[in-house]
Amino acid sequence: MASSILEQMQSIFKEADCLYSQEEVTAAIHKMADQLTELADARPIFLVVMNGGLIFAGQLLPCLPFPLQVDYVHASRYGTATRGQQLRWIQTPRIPLRERAVVLVDDIYDEGATLLGVMEYCLAQGARSVKTCVLVEKIHDRKARPDYRPDYCGLAVPDRFVFGYGLDYQGYWRNAPGIYAITERP
Repeated sequence: MASSILEQMQSIFKEADCLYSQEEVTAAIHKMADQLTELADARPIFLVVMNGGLIFAGQLLPCLPFPLQVDYVHASRYGTATRGQQLRWIQTPRIPLRERAVVLVDDIYDEGATLLGVMEYCLAQGARSVKTCVLVEKIHDRKARPDYRPDYCGLAVPDRFVFGYGLDYQGYWRNAPGIYAITERP
């Protein structure tokens, strides 16, 4: 059974369309880091949304030339599923958010329910401000709040199932060296 899953995951990767190479992702991360320097005087807490934000944050944070604090939240609508469910909290931040500038770091802004739920949580905890920083925004018209856009966004992707650089496919391929889309079959 385990080898059939491995074979399936290898096939998924081999057949996927590369939307952005590792070099293109790295360039987008550096551009966002330049934009985020405007927060240098805010004494920000960068709150990584796990698990998807892990790889992105690991690349982004060393590019920021100012002191900051890092914590994480683990809230998910997906688990290993490919369709979102109700928001499930696994871990809340340990650093108090009251009167702090918070930057949420996540892999993707898709429909937005997870990111918006985490934003609401931070504001309810007394955060002075909450900015969002996502590696990828999926372009479609199914947003939980059509009037909202992330404050910082690296790349835009079409309305396809994507993986790589923190984004997963059924729990796999977060480590893919770029942003890939599942091949659409006729």
